[in-house]
Amino acid sequence: MKISSAEFIKSATRPGNYPSEQFPEIAFAGRSNVGKSSLINVLVNRKSLVRTSSTPGRTQLINFFNINNQFSLVDLPGYGYAKVPLAVKKAWGPMIRTYLEVRESLYGVVFIFDIRRVPREEDIRFLDWLEEFGVPTIPVITKIDKINRSKRDKQILTIVEETGLPRDAFTLFSATTRVGSDEIWERIEAALDPVTEPGTGE
Repeated sequence: MKISSAEFIKSATRPGNYPSEQFPEIAFAGRSNVGKSSLINVLVNRKSLVRTSSTPGRTQLINFFNINNQFSLVDLPGYGYAKVPLAVKKAWGPMIRTYLEVRESLYGVVFIFDIRRVPREEDIRFLDWLEEFGVPTIPVITKIDKINRSKRDKQILTIVEETGLPRDAFTLFSATTRVGSDEIWERIEAALDPVTEPGTGE
């Protein structure tokens, strides 16, 4: 995917404030501090399209970005950070569930897991929502450069077992080496164009 333009559109918390459904959307989701912002910035080849923060749980809005005037990337709020105020925690579920349920232009969700962390209740709940609303899922395991190879397979197996997703559904990614970015783009392009079969040339 060649990125010729990547621009912030707006932030929102409810359907009345969403931008118009002019373009198909691919959303990005995951727990706080899984490397979501870094992943998006690598994919669009921008250093700071999405702000990264050393404070997990900082992003509490749904942020929309226009890519190439062809589709939108949507940065969903990170969840699960213990120090986020209770009111924010309570608001997260309804805000995200509503987006997944009502957004007809949503073509898929890149769902991100940190290779160093075991999936928890919030992760499984989010997967249940994606299944409930029939949203195609692109699972990604980030920060694979943060642990040595001898531990990597064990951690991947744990994530596979906890989520119930097949091993080959996951793409391994590192923001440092950019490994996995091409495969993620391939899966995003397939989600944006579900009618075209791979290899048909259509």
